[in-house]
Amino acid sequence: MSGRPEQALAADMTPEDPEETQPLLGRPGGSAPRGRRVFLAAFAAALGPLSFGFALGYSSPAIPSLQRAGPPAPRLDAAAASWFGAIVTLGAAAGGVLGGWLVDRAGRKLSLLLCTVPFVAGFAIITAAQDVWMLLGGRLLTGLACGIASLVAPVYISEIAYPAVRGLLGSCVQLMVVTGILLAYLAGWVLEWRWLAVLGCVPPSFMLLLMCCMPETPRFLLTQHKRQEAMAALQFLWGSEQGWEEPPVRAEHQDFHLAQLRNPGIYKPFAIGILLMAFQQLSGINAVMFYAETIFEEAKFKESSLASVIVGIIQVLFTAVAALVMDRAGRRLLLALSGVIMVFSTSAFGAYFKLTQGPPSNSSHMDLLAPVSLEPAEASVGLAWLAVGSVCLFIIGFAVGWGPIPWLLMSEIFPLHVKGLATGVCVLTNWLMAFLVTKEFSSLMEVLRPYGAFWLASAFCILSVLFTLFCVPETKGKTLEQITAHFEGR
Repeated sequence: MSGRPEQALAADMTPEDPEETQPLLGRPGGSAPRGRRVFLAAFAAALGPLSFGFALGYSSPAIPSLQRAGPPAPRLDAAAASWFGAIVTLGAAAGGVLGGWLVDRAGRKLSLLLCTVPFVAGFAIITAAQDVWMLLGGRLLTGLACGIASLVAPVYISEIAYPAVRGLLGSCVQLMVVTGILLAYLAGWVLEWRWLAVLGCVPPSFMLLLMCCMPETPRFLLTQHKRQEAMAALQFLWGSEQGWEEPPVRAEHQDFHLAQLRNPGIYKPFAIGILLMAFQQLSGINAVMFYAETIFEEAKFKESSLASVIVGIIQVLFTAVAALVMDRAGRRLLLALSGVIMVFSTSAFGAYFKLTQGPPSNSSHMDLLAPVSLEPAEASVGLAWLAVGSVCLFIIGFAVGWGPIPWLLMSEIFPLHVKGLATGVCVLTNWLMAFLVTKEFSSLMEVLRPYGAFWLASAFCILSVLFTLFCVPETKGKTLEQITAHFEGR
């Protein structure tokens, strides 16, 4: 499981400018722009995250389908199934690095258009797969596309949006990711793995068509000294260029040098961006999602695959709520609230495993997962409902803050001349952490026992709340230039 467009233009103003506190594209009288096409452009870009959500969710229904498959279709054993799920995160880590390079060289729009190629090619290879290697190759390609889309879409959206709607539009990145995951779960009920992969080609193809009609971000065009095109893009997106002031383009596309890390305007957002991504994964989100079906089975759900859909619906609903209140409540409040909810839910989850755990044994982690109840059957089902409740509470907590906001802040806090590199490092951090957490969580449960693993996640959630309160700045309503000035102490 994300700067804002208006800011892009706002960055054009020098901090000394008396109008710095006004949105760059203010109307006469200071009201915000009312352009509707900015929403269409944001939707077109957000089809990238929708495709990436579908690619993430694809493995959940496809793995059981592939394990049942008979010749001549490829069949997955347990080890291949593990890689089929995890290899996407490795591809995405590489995609983050590639996306960071592309976004500054090719531009935001062309990078989004290019990421449709590995999406469609990857799903096409899976559709035509004759052996396990073709399946893994297709998954690696879709992972690469996920990495590029997870970096470029937030940057594009943040640079086209005006400050009053940047939080709303920026949160749509995570909303589309969870919607894509839910679509994959729902489609998996009626489609076998090949047809599911065919369906996976639809969102990126639609994005390719829509993005062809959308402009490059005005902010990027200004760094290329294409002022006339930037003004035309601004007019298209916001419906007006009145009140916009020419930004001084200060060698914005110069190469990054390590010496620049001594500048607080670079090292502060760098540290915040990397830690936001690390805490997002250390919260335990992937582990909870991975074990959701097992937990719902314990609660005697007749249809355990329903668990994935219930979790998916909760994610979509509460990410939508977060998007709607993002520009009113602010980023810090939602992050802190989200962290507190996750502390309580992971603690309750750990308590559930502790209460149902049998005596220590030398069994594998698969035995650890199915709690050996020492209680009567009814008490066991009651405890299982405690687990179901804590799973749902955790998903709600994650969806309102730590799901969407790290991606949103990543696209807001970096100065223009290091944005490609810095967002690339953040995305790489996120996907590598996702890979490590997903692959190593089982081993961690063997060492610490299941309750210990979830209490460790709870400790990380406590650290994330403290980090939010003491280190994360509020970016609500600010232009991208004002955010940069804040870090530079101006």
